[in-house]
Amino acid sequence: MVDDPIAAHYELGSERDRLFREGEPRLELTRTLELLDRFLPSAPARLIDVGGGPGAYAGIWARRGYDVHLYDLLELHVQQAQQAAHTQPEHPFTAAVADARSIPEPDASADVVVLLGPLYHLTEQTQRASALLEARRILKPGGVVAAVGISRFAALFDGLWQGWLSDPLFRGLAERDLVDGQHRNPDPVRYPQWFTTAYFHRPESSQMKSGVQASTRCRCTG
Repeated sequence: MVDDPIAAHYELGSERDRLFREGEPRLELTRTLELLDRFLPSAPARLIDVGGGPGAYAGIWARRGYDVHLYDLLELHVQQAQQAAHTQPEHPFTAAVADARSIPEPDASADVVVLLGPLYHLTEQTQRASALLEARRILKPGGVVAAVGISRFAALFDGLWQGWLSDPLFRGLAERDLVDGQHRNPDPVRYPQWFTTAYFHRPESSQMKSGVQASTRCRCTG
């Protein structure tokens, strides 16, 4: 079940076009693909895109020849991803609703599991560990888990860049992020650009202390 503030944020529909500008990929999309290309096995590997949103990455990977299956907790995103898949029938991928902690895939069935969103929307450590263990369950021995977190310093950097730190509301948000990483937008209706409920990681969080490594190769970025 998705938290109400998170659902409300994404129900605005802006996620579908966020990674593009005038039809061209933005830096985040381009750089993420470049980083992941270092570790992904060659197509047609079976790739599970967990929390894949409207399917921006899934569509690209499918066009590159991967066997792509997307899961997202938000019905709107799944519908948008299905629409995206229909626009490239020669390079199909599937999309369905599922929680990152319970993926309807068999054990050891995926060559790659990508989590570009779930870990920062699962705000409790036990929730994040559960998602990582689920990724491990569906991964083949020797497969790759690629997970992304948002930096604990993201709001501070954004505030400096955008000039938001003069606003007491935003300054309080940024200060809490630095203390415990629990990002909470104090007024999401007025300030949707301040993002939504999330957990922001410190660099050492990428060490995967939950014991997920085992026989897999886990890569974290963010």
